[in-house]
Amino acid sequence: MIKLRIGMFSWESLHSVKVGGVAPHVSELSEVLASKGHEVHIFTRNRGLEPHALINGVHYHRVDHDQSDGVVQQMDRMCDSMYWMFLEIVDRFGQFDILHGHDWHPVNVLCKLKAEKGLSFLLTYHSTEWGRNGNVHGNWWEAKTISHREWLAGYESTEVIITSEVLKKEVQFLYHIPDHKISLVPNGIFLDKIRKDVDPGEVKKRFGIHPLAPVVLFIGRMSYQKGPDMLVKAIGKVLSHRWDAQFVLIGEGEMRAHCEYLARSMGVKHVSHFLGYASDEVSRDWYNAADIVCVPSRNEPFGIVVLEAWDAGKTVVATDAVKLIDNFKNGVTVYQNPDSIAWGINYMLDGLGKAGFGEEGRRLIEEVYNWNEVADSTLKVYDKALKDNEQGR
Repeated sequence: MIKLRIGMFSWESLHSVKVGGVAPHVSELSEVLASKGHEVHIFTRNRGLEPHALINGVHYHRVDHDQSDGVVQQMDRMCDSMYWMFLEIVDRFGQFDILHGHDWHPVNVLCKLKAEKGLSFLLTYHSTEWGRNGNVHGNWWEAKTISHREWLAGYESTEVIITSEVLKKEVQFLYHIPDHKISLVPNGIFLDKIRKDVDPGEVKKRFGIHPLAPVVLFIGRMSYQKGPDMLVKAIGKVLSHRWDAQFVLIGEGEMRAHCEYLARSMGVKHVSHFLGYASDEVSRDWYNAADIVCVPSRNEPFGIVVLEAWDAGKTVVATDAVKLIDNFKNGVTVYQNPDSIAWGINYMLDGLGKAGFGEEGRRLIEEVYNWNEVADSTLKVYDKALKDNEQGR
């Protein structure tokens, strides 16, 4: 393939504002595309940084905008700023071959560039508003507006990338995007990004946990979608089986206060450690120090946390919302209720089949879920989009 000039549009990245799993996807995919000889520019939000930077071979263009009001209004202003920044960058670097948006946040700027400048785009769905709300249609105006933009992105884009089969079914159920427009390209991870030599006992002691106590780790948004409340409700049944088990929950979100209330009211606060937002290094320490990583999601479009746990060689206990797990081969799949989650954790604490689950997951990273494979698959979609453009689709 010829050298491409690629514009990535995302509300988050590793080197601007980081919110969740889209940030590593955008930055790390861009780095690998750049390493393959392509010129990659990321248009993203700013937070007190220089507007332009070249990081790991990728051009970052960070836009400032008014961050008052709700997320929809903020994204409107972000898109306005991105539009003018993009035109400035075109003047400096030349026309772009590919415009690639991520989720609903940059849809307005991409549609405006299509309408006013004749520039087509493709879009990656990382999740949907329906899924983020726990498989429920939101009836408030923000949810309706976001859902409309998700539909608009699928309608206006030349090609659509979706990260998993389960998310593809969800997107098609919601927005009726035809099969011929969709390509499945999974998320990826750099091997050994998470794995680290740590003394698990020392990490546990830093947080007041006995060095020999088994630790179950939750890491992610404290939201209904991610199911932390179901894990907290499972703790009592785990303690009745293994009295010394401890639970570390990393993340912020609207359910944190409720989960802490549940822990107090159910008498398990003494073994529940709510760390809130944690730095990458603290999170990495816990991935490597924990005995089990639990993913109790009600909806999981992909599950980057599973890749991160596998990279650390850890066993994963996940609900059936997570489709990455091959049950009893690289993890344990349970039902979406506290009793089943407790059963899965107890099963693994007993050590039945524990050895090798995480290492089997690492093998999948080496063969499937690595950025080199993901980048090559993405380039095939770019080639398809360019051919679509030539044919005037």
